[in-house]
Amino acid sequence: MDTFLQQLINGIVQGSIYALVALGYTMVYGIMGLINFAHGEVVMIGTMVSITVLGILLGLGVPMGLAAVLALLAAMLVCMTLGWSLERIAYRPLRNAPRLTPLITAIGMSIVLQNLAMIIWSRNYLSFPPIIEKVSYEVAGAHFSNVQVLIVVLAGLSMAGLLLLIYRTRLGMAMRATAQNLPVAQLMGVNVNRVIAAAFIIGSAMGALAGFMVGAYYEIAHYQMGFMLGLKAFTAAVLGGIGNLGGAMLGGLLLGIIEALAAGYIGDLTGGFLGSHYQDIFAFVVLIGVLMFRPSGLFGEKTGERA
Repeated sequence: MDTFLQQLINGIVQGSIYALVALGYTMVYGIMGLINFAHGEVVMIGTMVSITVLGILLGLGVPMGLAAVLALLAAMLVCMTLGWSLERIAYRPLRNAPRLTPLITAIGMSIVLQNLAMIIWSRNYLSFPPIIEKVSYEVAGAHFSNVQVLIVVLAGLSMAGLLLLIYRTRLGMAMRATAQNLPVAQLMGVNVNRVIAAAFIIGSAMGALAGFMVGAYYEIAHYQMGFMLGLKAFTAAVLGGIGNLGGAMLGGLLLGIIEALAAGYIGDLTGGFLGSHYQDIFAFVVLIGVLMFRPSGLFGEKTGERA
């Protein structure tokens, strides 16, 4: 029982990060029908910027708490600017192009951002400074830290704030109208360019927060870290029903829990052969299963192909 509870806690923490990243995918896809494969690299850059700003501020003698907040704000600002730039430069000119063209462009931008990060921050692994003193707690034989609690709480508050934005503000109403029917929304006076740019900016801000959390949780970063994280978040979005915000949140949590439980239990059954070092396998097994048996995801709806 204590093993189950321990893996459940680990899965919820990891799933909260997946959910934040998956929201960036699902917001853009819901409005544009575009899978922004460069989103994982935006998350990675958020982590790298956080490390850089933290190092500078701590070197100047700024208290750790204030330095962490300023580093997070700086990462969000950089990622929001990057998200806006991607939409304005790479995707907007291709909005009316065949669907394969922006998809290839997204993959190309992912490679560009990854190599740009390698040039700026080098190929080496970077250490993320511990932002708070770790305190461990024990419940029914399972252990968790205050960092894990902070990650889950911040992720929950961020997702709740996003839902309020989408369903209680004029911008959210414009986003939902654009997602439902872009040409009609434009005829009704909605500035669709502004709405789409806002989706990229908000998704990138959530990605920066996720990148900060990844750095604080693992205390290490690398220029290639966004690739696998982005794929898993995309899997979470597909699992929940890509284009559905609630589905992305639930899909992220479920994927994190499935990974943790599978790595724990199947790893024990196979003598460690399929343990934590191979937990990526389980995420893609889930993706294959969803695509085979329920392509629309848990909360997706079957819709006709747009003309």
